[in-house]
Amino acid sequence: MAGRMGWTGNFCWLASRAAAMALALSLTGCLGLSSEDGGVSADQLAAANAVPQGKIDPNEVAIAEREHPKIVAAFGGTYEDREAELAIASVVGRLVAASPEPWRSYRVTILNSPAVNAFALPGGYVYVTRGLLALASDTAEVAAVISHEMAHVTARHAFLRAQKAEAAAVASQAVQDVVQDPAVQRVALASTQVSLARFSQIQELEADRIGIATLAKAGFDPFASPRFLTSMSRLAAWKNGLPEDDTGSIDFLSSHPSTPERLTQAQEVAKATGVTDGEVDHDGYLSRIDGIMYGDDPNEGYVRGRQFLHAKLGFAFEVPEGFLIDNTSKAVLATNADGVAMRFDGANIPAGGDLVGYLTSGWVNGLDQQSVRTVSIAGLPAAVASASARGFTYRIAVIRFADQAFRFLFATRGDAAALEQTFSSTVASFRSLSEAEKASLAPLRIRVVTVGTGDTAETLTRRMVPMDRGIILFRALNGLAASEEPRPGTRVKIIVDR
Repeated sequence: MAGRMGWTGNFCWLASRAAAMALALSLTGCLGLSSEDGGVSADQLAAANAVPQGKIDPNEVAIAEREHPKIVAAFGGTYEDREAELAIASVVGRLVAASPEPWRSYRVTILNSPAVNAFALPGGYVYVTRGLLALASDTAEVAAVISHEMAHVTARHAFLRAQKAEAAAVASQAVQDVVQDPAVQRVALASTQVSLARFSQIQELEADRIGIATLAKAGFDPFASPRFLTSMSRLAAWKNGLPEDDTGSIDFLSSHPSTPERLTQAQEVAKATGVTDGEVDHDGYLSRIDGIMYGDDPNEGYVRGRQFLHAKLGFAFEVPEGFLIDNTSKAVLATNADGVAMRFDGANIPAGGDLVGYLTSGWVNGLDQQSVRTVSIAGLPAAVASASARGFTYRIAVIRFADQAFRFLFATRGDAAALEQTFSSTVASFRSLSEAEKASLAPLRIRVVTVGTGDTAETLTRRMVPMDRGIILFRALNGLAASEEPRPGTRVKIIVDR
């Protein structure tokens, strides 16, 4: 969550773990939507939109130049790391030369986001997150991601579909369900409508096919693509609280084609290339990402277990057991398996403004006027309220902290009594951080270590910062299957805070 004043946030609700994760990733790129192409193949559509060889459509460049600053801002800025940049630079030239349009130039940007994500805009603008670089285990896997995004560009996929973001549509409907004031609606929805290239399932699979062929032609291991897809699914299982390798029902990033389908095709396409000795570069890649930031940026605050702590703003709170926290640039989101959703963000209230007046100003649909009251939370002035709309029960708290105001928004379709208990315990945990606590907080980083004799996944996990089901995360980060042990002498990634 960004550390600056004047936030408005979105009053949007998703009352299941899967839905809340979709909101947490509301600006993800390269996502598939349901096919609306009427049986026309991606190759046919791409051919119809092709431009002459060596020519760049000025419309492509105009789109990219318009959207680029929005994307950078939405994903927390760019991530500056010389070695990470070299890890990408080492593959781009080879991929371009092997691509269907070797005359095209590309601009690759590393985004300062912990999410595992990559996407492309027309005009050759390609984006990867530092979270993706941290998950990848070798140069070939990064090359596989970039070649996939290049395929979207060369196939003109962005021009074959309306650039309507699925997550933005979900958020739009949720805002409209609760917020009455049109002006507030416009402000709330604006943050969800960064225009990214979103592709159909057919186009995603087509980009996989083209990308793997390009990967092999460039001399990289074509099996890096299914290998990375597998790591993505394992990470998704960890995030969703599923047993290790229980990934068959997960569609990673919600609207991609299902991971099993993509994985099956990727394996088949990789095998069909006939390349069995492509470059992998495991050790070289790990050396370049050793020390890369993992998880939250200091400007966004930190998630540590069930706690959210923001050293720069000086506060912390804790969610109850069973909740998963996701920290985004716009808000802190949390959900549990019972369908309770939480959003914590900034409230746009001037210094000295009336908290009760804010709650009753008309932005909450279904507000119970009798429930609005002032309270004290950790000695801080606050106001709380209840609301109900379209089958949801809501609890809301607004807290004055220094010269800013923050709000907790809870919702459920389930047990209202359970919601009240969750709301009360979370809000009551809001507190100021001591100077010692602020000084002790540091960003997590990837460190590369060599597996020693006697080391196991469990012993290496114990060297990481404590995390829920950390051994599953360790294996996902290192491309290990359930119960698989790292081999002595190999290098692996661990997550540390020093």
